[in-house]
Amino acid sequence: MEQAESATPTPQAPATTDGWHLVIDALKLNDIDTIFALPGIPITDFLRISQAEGMKVISFRHEQHAGNAAAAAGFLTQKPGICFTVSAPGFLNGLTALANATTNCFPMILVSGSSEREIVDLQQGDYEEMDQLAIAKPLCKAAFRVLHAEDIGVGIARAIRAAVSGRPGGVYLDLPAKLFAQTMDAAAGKKSLIKVVDPAPKQIPAQDAVQRAVNLLKHAKKPLIILGKGAAYAQADADIRALVEISGIPYLPMSMAKGLLPDNHSQSASAARSQVLAEADVVMLVGARLNWLLSHGKGKTWGAGSQKEPGQKKFIQVDISPTEADSNVAIDAPVVGDIGSCVAAIVAAMGPDWAKAPSDWTSAIADKREKNQAKMAETLAKNPVPMNFHSALNVIRNQVKARPDAIVVNEGANTLDFARSIVDMYEPRKRLDVGTWGIMGIGMGFAVAAAVVTGKPVIAIEGDSAFGFSGMECETICRYNLPVCVVVFNNNGIYKGTDVNPTGGKDAAPTVFVKDARYEMLMQAFGGHGVRATTPAELEAALTEAVKSGRPTLINAIIDETAGTESGRITSLNPNAKKK
Repeated sequence: MEQAESATPTPQAPATTDGWHLVIDALKLNDIDTIFALPGIPITDFLRISQAEGMKVISFRHEQHAGNAAAAAGFLTQKPGICFTVSAPGFLNGLTALANATTNCFPMILVSGSSEREIVDLQQGDYEEMDQLAIAKPLCKAAFRVLHAEDIGVGIARAIRAAVSGRPGGVYLDLPAKLFAQTMDAAAGKKSLIKVVDPAPKQIPAQDAVQRAVNLLKHAKKPLIILGKGAAYAQADADIRALVEISGIPYLPMSMAKGLLPDNHSQSASAARSQVLAEADVVMLVGARLNWLLSHGKGKTWGAGSQKEPGQKKFIQVDISPTEADSNVAIDAPVVGDIGSCVAAIVAAMGPDWAKAPSDWTSAIADKREKNQAKMAETLAKNPVPMNFHSALNVIRNQVKARPDAIVVNEGANTLDFARSIVDMYEPRKRLDVGTWGIMGIGMGFAVAAAVVTGKPVIAIEGDSAFGFSGMECETICRYNLPVCVVVFNNNGIYKGTDVNPTGGKDAAPTVFVKDARYEMLMQAFGGHGVRATTPAELEAALTEAVKSGRPTLINAIIDETAGTESGRITSLNPNAKKK
């Protein structure tokens, strides 16, 4: 018998991977599971593959809103929100959100496809040719470009660390189109990926700096703590509460810090803001900046020119960035480090025998707070026809009190200003608004992100002008069936709907919109629920049902078109408004 020939094994080609999968694997390795994006050349296939690989991909109708969503996700989670855009115009649309995230210290990474370097550098006219890296650099915290598949792991690791370390901010990552299709050995590709270790390391404050701050507080007769959104981002909630309650010092939360302690806390000075800013002798800033939102720490707001002269107030500033100190006024006691470590060190240095803030100071603030709250209660109790900002916002105020886990997104002029002072917050990081720049258009992007990353109900309080910047994202809300209720305060225009064309011509005045616009029908068009509310009772019924059901809803709240004031509470910044 002939011996059977032994079978020769067929050589197997080595397993390979490509740029698409390396980007996805690098994100997953760093516990990032959500992408906000708008599909198009050259990222469409990447987004398809991402979804197939188990990533959550939220696709928007405009890149700016995808970027805003990434920024809000970063604020809420302390992980960089990821936004993917196409090249050139798509990149530019996302750049607005990236710059805003950097200004507000929100960690996000804008990733854009781009034209090939060899064509861009010779300006040969490639499809959507643009030197995106050069354009992005001045507007973000860091910018990187990856040209080779084996460097994807390094590029993403550097972007993550840059976004969240120190003072958080926006990072741009440039991925030329042909990078995605590059292949390499799968095992080598896996080894090239980096799990970022301790991307935002603690920064411990110097003990002498802590003691200097404590000594100032100890001798203060009228101390005040101001909490900024940096304090909210830090998620050092227990330490911040300990600082406030052990010290007995009144505190003033900036808008996105509302809820770090509940707004009905006995030490909250929000209802006595003018008094405490003018009269305080020692002010501790915790994750807050003395920018225009706090009148730069100067002028009549702070008592200068009246009972206090410049230099009489002493400032303590707790911030992770040493360059923030002395930006507007002299900082007597800078405490540099991460908020949690700094606040914990200050509390420890205060010791168990700390004497609480002087009673004459806290009693005076309590009296002022009670008087102002009583006035506000009288105003909120009124029921004018049509509704005004107060009567409509009172409904939302009551809903948030009943559902303190709901997240409030807020933008507009009057709608923003009134909501900040009327709608109380009870839990941290439940209020998202326009932030440092005060820009409009963050509404629907922030609302989508809040719903996606928390699963909680979202109430977006929108001026009708502000809503116009991102209203088409109602389709996105419906497509993903998100628990978002948009309340549009409809007063027929920007600030108000009463301006007239001074020429008597047929064109509407620049600030006036279509009268009685049916905004609720936009949500209905995409399968959501739309309601028109003309009274507080109608608004309450619709809002309660929306929050309870979790169904995408838009409430068109009809507001008296004469109720607003030009430029809201920043009329002083509008030279034309001053002349009226």
